[in-house]
Amino acid sequence: MAHEHPGHRAPDDHPHAHGHHHGPGHHDHGDVDWAAMAPLLEAQAELFAPLYRQAMAWLAGQVPAPGRVVDVGSGPGVVSCLIAEAFPGARVLAVDGAAPLLERARDRAARLGVADRLGTLAGDLPEVLGALDRPADLMWASQSVHHLGDQRAALAALAGHLAPGGTLAVLEGGLPARFLPRDIGIGRPGLEARLRAAEEDTFAGMRAGLSGSVAEAEDWPALLAAAGLRHTGTRSFLLDLPAPVSEAARAYAVTSLSRLRDGLADALDTVDRETLDRLLDPEDAASLHRRPDVFVLLAHTVYAAARPDG
Repeated sequence: MAHEHPGHRAPDDHPHAHGHHHGPGHHDHGDVDWAAMAPLLEAQAELFAPLYRQAMAWLAGQVPAPGRVVDVGSGPGVVSCLIAEAFPGARVLAVDGAAPLLERARDRAARLGVADRLGTLAGDLPEVLGALDRPADLMWASQSVHHLGDQRAALAALAGHLAPGGTLAVLEGGLPARFLPRDIGIGRPGLEARLRAAEEDTFAGMRAGLSGSVAEAEDWPALLAAAGLRHTGTRSFLLDLPAPVSEAARAYAVTSLSRLRDGLADALDTVDRETLDRLLDPEDAASLHRRPDVFVLLAHTVYAAARPDG
């Protein structure tokens, strides 16, 4: 049974092999050691903070003074705390299926001085939302809906926990991260394009293997409308970290390509595997660890829709 904890210190997006990195607020928890994974998730979310702040500023124009904001699939709470920063009058609830990550969220809220406004709720989505003590004025679902088998039903369930006039903001899609020029001087040009194509096939397999999976055209405004909501806007937000990058950005690039190397090995030819191995070898002069041309460029798209007032 899920319990809501106060935001103060209490006893109590997740990267996957397919490369869509986010928190684990969905059903496919598997055997992941979330306590061990937490620092990686936090580092990534912190790197993405400029993008999330842009998204929150845009949402603040649509929902200027929400009383309750729910972060669906919050992970370790980096974005939950950014939400608390963006909406200083709101109480924020971080909802996730991994209790160790919610503990990190509470610790972060205490460090940042927002513990009195940030609570947590542990359990599987979307069922756990039945434990909410009040509906949400704003609900943020970042890369969590695509981990639920029936996305249409999931959006309807999320919409059912909105207050009249409340807004659901769904972050899905956009453009995948790029870290390198098309021709990097080793292997065949176009390595990242081939990696992303293989990643899409792996992602499709993940979706097909989910419990209750339903094939669905990912027309998010149409899906939100089917959930009884009125589409109020779509906006994409850019994370543009040009070369030379910070050590944090370089570490993100290394981690991302390392996970792709592990998860897509069988889908790559020998040349691309060897190229990736060189890119990931700290001793290689052509590696990501040493290259001056590494950058981070990606886009996330947010779809917003409101529940009718009546």
